[in-house]
Amino acid sequence: MYAPKPTSRFILFSLLLLLLLTFLAPSLANEDVDDDIESLEELIALDEQEDAEGGHHETPSEAEFVSKAQRIVLELNNDNTKRAIDGNEYVLVLGYTPWDARSAELMPKFAEAATALKELGSSLLMAKIDAERYPKVAASLEIKGFPTLLLFVNGTSQPYTGGFSAEELVIWARKKTGVPIIRISSDAEASDFLKKHSVFVVGLFEKFEGSYYDEFTKAAEMDNEIQFVETSNAEIFKKLFPEFKPTNLFLGLVKSEPEKYTEYVMWFAEGTFSADGILQFLDDNKFPLTTVLTELNAARVYSNTNKLQVLIIAEPDDFKKLVEPLQDVARKFKSKIMFIFVDIREDNLAKPFLTMFGLEESEDPVVVSFNYSSSLKYLLESDTTPTSIEDFCSGLLSGTVSPYYKSQPIPDNKNMSILTIVGKTFDELVLNSHENVLLEIYTPWCITCETISKQMEKLAKHFKGLDNLIFARIDASLNEHPKLQVDDYPTLLFYLADDKTNPILLPTKSSTKELAALINKNLKAQHHEVRDEL
Repeated sequence: MYAPKPTSRFILFSLLLLLLLTFLAPSLANEDVDDDIESLEELIALDEQEDAEGGHHETPSEAEFVSKAQRIVLELNNDNTKRAIDGNEYVLVLGYTPWDARSAELMPKFAEAATALKELGSSLLMAKIDAERYPKVAASLEIKGFPTLLLFVNGTSQPYTGGFSAEELVIWARKKTGVPIIRISSDAEASDFLKKHSVFVVGLFEKFEGSYYDEFTKAAEMDNEIQFVETSNAEIFKKLFPEFKPTNLFLGLVKSEPEKYTEYVMWFAEGTFSADGILQFLDDNKFPLTTVLTELNAARVYSNTNKLQVLIIAEPDDFKKLVEPLQDVARKFKSKIMFIFVDIREDNLAKPFLTMFGLEESEDPVVVSFNYSSSLKYLLESDTTPTSIEDFCSGLLSGTVSPYYKSQPIPDNKNMSILTIVGKTFDELVLNSHENVLLEIYTPWCITCETISKQMEKLAKHFKGLDNLIFARIDASLNEHPKLQVDDYPTLLFYLADDKTNPILLPTKSSTKELAALINKNLKAQHHEVRDEL
């Protein structure tokens, strides 16, 4: 069986400029500071200090500038980038372009996060760089796609791995800068915390020490997405987690959805309280029962491959009719299946999935699933109802739902010198055929496929009359079969009548005459009638 294997710091200053900097350093430094402050005042989002001062600003000292720059969004440019990154222990940089929609969506959340971090007294400097205006600077920071978030720790960058809401940005930034856990000691602190956080892990400990607490701390440091909070007061804990059962040790996850409170209970059964166990608990429960796919959370959703994913691709109005009963279905399969809603109107999100199933023109709700461990996909081929979705999910877990392979409608091949094969007819016309089959596998976007197609026409004409030889072609962009695994186009496979499981790969760069000779050679090996070479 033939199955090919699937598939930049700044420009150095001139000597003259260095000399100028040596002699004019004091005045230039002041000018640089003034320029940066002016830039900050223009770009900072939600700058409460500016409102409080009523628009009047006194020129701050350099120390005040540095302090302010650590708390608000700094616009990086050709002159200040190196100083900002080298002069601060922590710098979170957002690389963006004005025309990128995802950048536009992320920037206000980034500014909101900067304001929150400022209020928390974080030493993290939040900065952004317009990669279109300053391409060399962006390249030197190794910003290639947009938006890009990079954390610089003492000048060394590391990728951002958190979520993209303002809350998630704050959580990730605080964890990476030394504050993985928030300790709450009063009712007022609990009330204030609840106003700012909708998703968090809360732990109750009699003392903030010991092996259990060490595992809790380790999990908080390893996790990049969820805020961890701790308390030793049962009444405060009950305010954070109302569904609390009195005990000296308790851990729970709080979310803003119908299934709001989830207790970590596995450690009771297993007799262990481990960081790995806590992280697995979060992986199983951190997403809502039904997740709405967006441009900003797509990466997190796609990377969550420990479960089957069932996607409901539909108009929002159609999904609303399903959402309540679907919550009950999702709850039944919570530990095994992740349910995702995709707005069919969002081409960037929905079309790739629909294309994979050959359903680009669909206007009705589509329910599909992916098993990343086996690279298989599935389609609910009945009406979309809560009951049919539940049966579909049960079948996925039991293995009774057959994988889905795309296929065009069955064509009429009557009187055709080259048969058109589709997914549904691959078995009948190729694998189960008693004839030798030369199959051309192509795609519409393949530049060199046209040459092979013309050669196939000539070959079909030359060998016309041989009853035991069939010429055929299949469009691999619209048709699939589990035994046709090809990712290089065009491909020519010669299926001999007596061995359909091991097709012969013919060279597509051969001339028509060379291909005819190869066909004859293989037919002779079977002692069949042959045609002379072209």
